[in-house]
Amino acid sequence: MKIFQGFEALEEIKNPVLTIGTFDGVHLGHQKIIQQLNAEAEKIGGESVLFTFYPHPRMVLYPETHGLKLIQTQVEKVDKLRRIGLENVIVHPFTKEFSRLTAIEFVRDYLANKLHVKKLVIGYDHQFGKNREGSLKFLLEVCDTYGFEVIEIGAQEIDQVNVSSTKIRNAIQGGNMVLAERYLGEPFELYGKIIQGQAMGREIGFPTANLDVESDVKLIPKTGVYAVNMLIESGRILKGMMNIGNRPTIANGTNVSIEVHLFNFNGDLYDQQVTVQLLSRFRDEVKFDSVSDLTEQLKKDEESICNYFINRQ
Repeated sequence: MKIFQGFEALEEIKNPVLTIGTFDGVHLGHQKIIQQLNAEAEKIGGESVLFTFYPHPRMVLYPETHGLKLIQTQVEKVDKLRRIGLENVIVHPFTKEFSRLTAIEFVRDYLANKLHVKKLVIGYDHQFGKNREGSLKFLLEVCDTYGFEVIEIGAQEIDQVNVSSTKIRNAIQGGNMVLAERYLGEPFELYGKIIQGQAMGREIGFPTANLDVESDVKLIPKTGVYAVNMLIESGRILKGMMNIGNRPTIANGTNVSIEVHLFNFNGDLYDQQVTVQLLSRFRDEVKFDSVSDLTEQLKKDEESICNYFINRQ
């Protein structure tokens, strides 16, 4: 997959077949659109293209009040787009100036004059441009003038999938990782670096790898204990249990940490970049009366989650 920052070197893209959107999560609905893009591109010897934005438009237009956390970082999104077979992605900087473009300016200056789009695949309810004046009806009125075909993704096709980025965010925030996986087509992931912790877990027999997500816009799931897979730099996939929370039994209960206890692993992961897949949430985070009570609960968690992995095979 080729990645373009803005509109440099776009002549490399042959007969572009394009869609537009933020595509946070690259969920099953997005994947269906990309499958259609690829099919339409194949018909004309062209290439599939996603025109997307960074930062997310809501973060630029409502910087103080957007409250938005993203299912994926930009790195995670690009990686998933590559894995599902998209051929090109244009990442356009979203600015307040760009948001003031009218629909006709966007179509004329970007889609027609800069990109030379051959086909535009768009949802029946998609809107764009200043004051969201661009619509499917508008595109059908101007497409002949600018030399491209508009292909509608109908309501029935989109509603069949019955998924949205908002639904996925709600599932993750509620700790429902099984539902999030169903919508995403794969487990929700946290990507980051393993950093030095306080080594309290090691002292009680449950050493942990402490994950720094390194992104202030990444959505973090509900606090609690989860069954997880961890993909490390060697390519190995390790099984374990993760705690997201404030560690109220052994810490001051103010800073959120993400800690993974890996089963049957004794290596050093410090400074490695890893990907953690969250598979299922097992319980709430609890403040115990003593460290020994916490240790006993961790033993029960380990047994429950090991049994989960055995039954999952």
